Amino acid sequence: MSFEAWTIFALFWVVFVTTPGPNAVNCITNGMALGFTRALPGVLAILTQATLFLLLSAFGVTALIAASPTAFFIAKIIGAGFLIYLGIRGWLTAKTPVKADERPAKHIYLHALAIAVINPKSIAGYLAAFSQFIQPGVAVWEQMVVIMPTALTLTALSYLGFTALGAGIGRAALKAVFNVWIRRTMAICFIIYGVLLGASSTPQPEVS
Repeated sequence: MSFEAWTIFALFWVVFVTTPGPNAVNCITNGMALGFTRALPGVLAILTQATLFLLLSAFGVTALIAASPTAFFIAKIIGAGFLIYLGIRGWLTAKTPVKADERPAKHIYLHALAIAVINPKSIAGYLAAFSQFIQPGVAVWEQMVVIMPTALTLTALSYLGFTALGAGIGRAALKAVFNVWIRRTMAICFIIYGVLLGASSTPQPEVS
């Protein structure tokens, strides 16, 4: 991969991972409830999903999933339902006094991994990256040596930033009313993402 191609890919990935979505909302929520350090398993889960999807993309599996309307529809409905459920639950519990969150790291990790993996919109993003930036005629694994570290580093920086933002909001939210509305805003975001996900169309792989 040339330096120019790498630069374009890096810029694309920055936009891809900094555009707020369910992962960002979950990181902010974790940061608010847990603090920065204890919320880090959630970032690790997103990196796990990113690694998995990058490898699947290299093998062409994400293109196969995106090309299957039935598989995409099932994943879309499951993902939409889960996000809407999280939003409704968050809204209903927004007035509940915040207590020390004792969730184990494993629970934080698995919860974040579920949010990351079930969102089939991610498939479109990874598919776009590979359809646009993988150079034909060059061994895919030679390009992955450049693509994977770049993508994972930018992903980590982005979601560490969202987690830090949530931790900062949590420290600043000293008044109960402010805290309630911040939590309700996060809940509404989950519901909106769920509705948009359920209404989305199947991503179509590009044909060269």
